[in-house]
Amino acid sequence: MITKKTLFITISFLLLIVISSVVYLKEGWQGEVINSPQNKQILISQNQIQDEINNSRRNIITKTVEQVSPAVVGINVIEIRQYRDPFSYFFDDPFFRQFFGDRRNYSQRVQGLGSGFIISPDGYIITNDHVAGNASEITVTLTDGSHHKAEIIGTDPVSDICLLKIDGKNFPYLELGNSDDVIIGEWVIALGNPFGLFDLNDQPTVTVGVISAKGMNLEPLNNRYYINMLQTDAAINGGNSGGPLVNSVGQVIGMNTLIFTAGGSQGNIGLGFAIPINKVRRIVTELKEKGSIERDFQIGMSIQSIDEGIARYYDLKNTRGVIVTRVVPNSPADKADIRVGDIITEIEGYKVNNEKVLFGVFQEFRVNQTISISIIRDNKELVKKMKLVRK
Repeated sequence: MITKKTLFITISFLLLIVISSVVYLKEGWQGEVINSPQNKQILISQNQIQDEINNSRRNIITKTVEQVSPAVVGINVIEIRQYRDPFSYFFDDPFFRQFFGDRRNYSQRVQGLGSGFIISPDGYIITNDHVAGNASEITVTLTDGSHHKAEIIGTDPVSDICLLKIDGKNFPYLELGNSDDVIIGEWVIALGNPFGLFDLNDQPTVTVGVISAKGMNLEPLNNRYYINMLQTDAAINGGNSGGPLVNSVGQVIGMNTLIFTAGGSQGNIGLGFAIPINKVRRIVTELKEKGSIERDFQIGMSIQSIDEGIARYYDLKNTRGVIVTRVVPNSPADKADIRVGDIITEIEGYKVNNEKVLFGVFQEFRVNQTISISIIRDNKELVKKMKLVRK
């Protein structure tokens, strides 16, 4: 006779067998589904999509930034500036000087900062003259966190280009491109040390934009002439001066130098300018060889900008150019057959808009160089050749 206890045990055992069979069959079915060719293809496709998303983030811009960043440096300088006490007039007497000292002139240490980039494995660095040209102490910071004392090999205030050197070897360096091949609208990357942020993590700040214009002749600033500049909307701020402007393949096409601001603001409004690298290369070569730039030539003429009255009198289409008002006998201008009343519109391909631009254009030339001058005389366009002789 089967007792209730025996019946309960038997039924529980049978239920356990049934449940185990169902679980086993279910897992086997799921395994077959998961391992089916269709599901394997789905998993592969999902992984490929994820890989494509990750790869799409690493475009040519990010790869270029990774490539060029190690050669960008932060520059900290100490400059000794001379000041004159505005109240020195009241104390400019031997009697007062014995009590107050000589208050007429005094020196002050001024700290400054900027950017630069290494152009050779032996430690040559390019920056702006207004960053380091008058510095008494220069400290260069690399992206590996190391600090190096730098010396000035040569500097040129007129073009705002300065060449530095740090001791060492096997430094990362940038390839110099060809600024004559720059295309308006092409992508560019500005790197540098705005507001000293480089010191926070030993990395340059990166901004991206396009070439907005080229061949820009700007007004001189503090006796520095900015001719044939590249314009970009890549954000350039205080401290970016001297940093590289590179194209999308990592070639330096310019050196970030100045910005136009609105209403006295010091922030970027999308008008940044860089010195073309071909000009930088030429100046740096001369600085390496001579330590300075020689422009000791004479021209032998006086000029003035053209106003509306002059334009009407000479029946000119606009007020661009300068008019010759005087020619020195037996001077380079005289020997080139430049005459009073000639309208100079272009020199060696540089457009001459006014007398300030003309002065800047002549800073591009050297002693004994022969230049082409485009003029308008009697409503005719002529080209004259002038040889620049030493003073």
